[in-house]
Amino acid sequence: MGVFDKIRSFFGAAAPAPELTVEPQVVNERRKRKRQNARDETRALIVDDSRTVVFALKKILRSAGFITFEAPDAETAVDLARTEKPDLIFLDIILPGVNGFAVLRTLRRDPETRHIPVIMISGNEQATELFFGSRIGADDFMKKPFSRFEVFARIERLLDADMVPRRRAAFPESDIDKANSHDLREMTP
Repeated sequence: MGVFDKIRSFFGAAAPAPELTVEPQVVNERRKRKRQNARDETRALIVDDSRTVVFALKKILRSAGFITFEAPDAETAVDLARTEKPDLIFLDIILPGVNGFAVLRTLRRDPETRHIPVIMISGNEQATELFFGSRIGADDFMKKPFSRFEVFARIERLLDADMVPRRRAAFPESDIDKANSHDLREMTP
């Protein structure tokens, strides 16, 4: 009697494996209505220092006909927003050096960029809480990790009748100016 025979005799015969039954696939009804896409060649700026997040968002957006630009930091983001004039910005809250809130304030103060809708993104719980506690002019928020479905749902909420992303101002532009000038007064000695 070999070693394996002794082990089998000690533990007894193995019970036959249960027969696997595969139930028919249930049709996934993620959307009850057809998704509305932004017009082709909508320009999106992705601001994130994570190459993985940039790659994922770029792939998702390009599959729907978007033109994408990428910025790994605040300074590059502001420069690209001014020069490339994107239709939409995905802005991470946690960036190296200057954070996404400061970038958003800068964009909202600039007459050339204040009209661009901004979707803030973050995986940091504290940043999420800070976002919901602040009124600095973001148009939406997306928590990391996010799905393709969520990305397009956020974009769809911002589309106008011409399928162009537009600002969903939480308050009128004049209030943004007052809030921003208040921020400046707090920062000056």
